[in-house]
Amino acid sequence: MQDGSLTAPSPLAGASRTGRPRTTPRAWAWTGVAAGVLGLVSIQASLAFGANWEETAGDADAIVADLAGKTGTLLVFHTATIACALLVLVFAAGLRRRLDAQAPAGSLLPTVAGWGLVLVSVAGLLGSGLDTQFMFGLAEADRLVAESGAFYSDWVATIPWLWVGAGVTGVALGAAALRHAAAPRWIGVVGVVLGGLTLLTGISPLQYMAGFVGPVWLIVTALGFALGDRR
Repeated sequence: MQDGSLTAPSPLAGASRTGRPRTTPRAWAWTGVAAGVLGLVSIQASLAFGANWEETAGDADAIVADLAGKTGTLLVFHTATIACALLVLVFAAGLRRRLDAQAPAGSLLPTVAGWGLVLVSVAGLLGSGLDTQFMFGLAEADRLVAESGAFYSDWVATIPWLWVGAGVTGVALGAAALRHAAAPRWIGVVGVVLGGLTLLTGISPLQYMAGFVGPVWLIVTALGFALGDRR
C-alpha cells in the first residue's frame, strides 16, 4: 500500500517501546565504587592489626594476645575484604563489556582489563580465607598454637594488600582509552598514572604497597564511569 504518511519504524523507537535504555546502565560502575571503598576499609582494618607491632614483635604469644583483643576489627576486616572480592568481579565484567563496545575488534585490552581485577578478587578471597579459623580460635587463645597465630597476623597484613592486578587493569584501560578512544581520555590518564603506580609497587619487593593505591584507582575510575561517561 502506497501512503506517503507511513514511514518505517525507527530502531530507537522500538527500543523505547521495549523499555530498553538508550544509554549503558551504570549499576556496574557504582558496584566498582562500593568495591573500592570496601577495599580501603579492608586495608585500614588490616593496618589496625599491627598497631602494636613494636611491643609484640618477635613474641608469638604477645601477637596472639594482641589479636585476641581485636575481634571487632577482625570481623570488619573479614566482611569488607570478602565483599570487596565479590563486588570487584561485577565491575570487572562491566568494564570488559564497556571496553568491548569501543575497542577494536579482537583487541586483547578488554580481556586483560577484566582479568586484572579477577586477580584482586582472588587475593581478597585468599587473604580472608583463614579468618574463620582464627577469629573464633582467638577466643580460646590457650588452645591456639602461638606461632600459627603469628603467621596469621602476617597473612592478613600481606595477602589482601596484593592489588597488583588492579595495576594491570588500570594500564590496560589507559591503553584502550588513549590509543583507541574506548573510554574517556581522562579515565585513561588516571589508569596510566594510578594504575601504573599500582603495577610498579606490586612488581617491587614491597608488593603489598599496591594496596594503598589500587583501591583509590578503583574508586576514581568507577566514579568516572558512573558520573562522567556518556557512551
